[in-house]
Amino acid sequence: MSLHYKNHTMKNIKLYTIIIVLFVFYSCESLLDTKYDNTFGDEYTWKLPEYATGMLMNAYNNISALPNSYGNDFLDVATDNALTRVKTSTLSRFVANGISSKNNPIGNWENFYMQFQYINIFLEKGFTGDILYSIADSTRNETIKKRLLGEAYFLRAWWGMELLKVFGGITEDGQALGYPIVTKFLNPADNSTLINIPRNTYEECILQIMADCDSAYKYLPLVYTGTDVDTGSAQDGRASGKAALALQSRAALFGASPAYQPQGEYALTVDSLEKKWKRVVVLSEKAISSGSIGAYTALTEIMYVGPTVQNITNAEFIFRKWSNNRTLENQNFPPMFFGQGRTNPSQNLVDAYPLKNGFPITDTRSGYNPQNPYVNRDNRFELSIYYNGKIFNSDRPLEIYTQDNGVKGRDVAEYDYSNTITGYYLKKFLSPTKDMLYNPSTLTGSNAFHQYPLLRRAEVYYNLAEALNELAGPKGNVSGSNRTAYDILKDIRTKNGIANTQYLDEVATDQDNFMSLLLNERRIEFAFENHRFFDLRRRLLPLNEPVRSVSINKISNGYEFYGTDPNDEGIVVELREFDEAKHYYMPIPYEETLKNPYLIQNKGW
Repeated sequence: MSLHYKNHTMKNIKLYTIIIVLFVFYSCESLLDTKYDNTFGDEYTWKLPEYATGMLMNAYNNISALPNSYGNDFLDVATDNALTRVKTSTLSRFVANGISSKNNPIGNWENFYMQFQYINIFLEKGFTGDILYSIADSTRNETIKKRLLGEAYFLRAWWGMELLKVFGGITEDGQALGYPIVTKFLNPADNSTLINIPRNTYEECILQIMADCDSAYKYLPLVYTGTDVDTGSAQDGRASGKAALALQSRAALFGASPAYQPQGEYALTVDSLEKKWKRVVVLSEKAISSGSIGAYTALTEIMYVGPTVQNITNAEFIFRKWSNNRTLENQNFPPMFFGQGRTNPSQNLVDAYPLKNGFPITDTRSGYNPQNPYVNRDNRFELSIYYNGKIFNSDRPLEIYTQDNGVKGRDVAEYDYSNTITGYYLKKFLSPTKDMLYNPSTLTGSNAFHQYPLLRRAEVYYNLAEALNELAGPKGNVSGSNRTAYDILKDIRTKNGIANTQYLDEVATDQDNFMSLLLNERRIEFAFENHRFFDLRRRLLPLNEPVRSVSINKISNGYEFYGTDPNDEGIVVELREFDEAKHYYMPIPYEETLKNPYLIQNKGW
């Protein structure tokens, strides 16, 4: 059964589980207040392989297939990368400091724990002798069971990591805490102790995630290839051994990050922190070598949108979801092309892309011209952002300007209330198909296949480079790796059109400056893949950078740009009201702390 999540083969499983799912969400007020009924089946139903795998599919299906899954927004709009034009959205309210322990749109504690319920009951009941995944072939039965076991461990690690990213934090007394680790299905007999479960330490959660990844790697195929019906390419899209190793690298990075180190009387020794960074090196190198993930490859448009992405996973995407629709286009195409113009990249993000000679726009040697700002920029700029004059979907240049006589271009803010506020439109993830949302010949729209990368091999290399720089500086060597942070960043920049190493060589003389460059590269590499929100927090970087825009006047001999000069203050269009230390951590939901007094709250909430 191919796991493409929208595939017709899922329909049979959904028939078995739809009633179960409805009961699950209406019968459980909270993980730590679980009511046990027939929601998860009786002994007879647990003899049905479709029922058992259906439980596991729930934990898969609750992973979003689209990157704008935060109330129809990308998480980037809660950072300095972008803003959402929809001012009534949950993230628009969030950036105006609309967050509390009673109202937090980032993450859902109860939903995360429900995934643990699905997975843990599958681990307990999905491998009894009563369930035969292949009645006629005992060897195949064992092959399927082994793969499903690996998938269950991977999914538990995945949801544990998601829970930790959102709710892990520092308490008022300096403890670094994660979430209450639960590795068994919760039934009535547990109720007397559930309300007394404390949060495990951040490190204990990291170790649990890593242990589950180890188990997943043990049982899963490294990659799905060949013609075998159960472990071949027909299963592409399921959790794999490669994905388990890549997830370990991510967990190790968060475990070593500055924001999650115990403070005060709980503080770590320098030696312990060094061991955490060394762990990032070891596990990232393991993902590269044992995982055979291959060399870094620059992202291209066809990797994540186009007619061929539904049946294959590009080697860059270690774990992904895919969908066949036009949701992203409906929400983010410019309004004059029948979209809603929802996601507006910021001038801040545009400024982050270097020139092709490797220099940032703030360096006079870059040749950057604020009155001709979009030429000779890093290749990732063209891949991610639509700007004034750029041809939109083989149709016409975008008109994000005002003429001398006051006439508005068709794509500038004042022409239509839905047009961009910042002067930019999103390009990444969107189909380049002409007349996609409305074809005047057929009077209809069309869909496109999209892949949403959840784990990329680029991430493993960035994780490794960050750890190497922390341990030994840009060009220092660390045992267990034959690479340096400099080597990795040089390879990444070269493959994105930056062959000149002069600026990189200069920055490589200072460890802190090199880290700033590395984090900026990470920012533009993973723009709109929902990384920056967490990267800002785990590295304790400023959260209150105001979002800036561009304003363009069309004159007789070209354009006049305002807001593109890095020496000016720029044009502020939206503030970020994250000016307290507490904003580096999300609050534990208030109702959960009422039920369980041992759930110590993150500081400031």
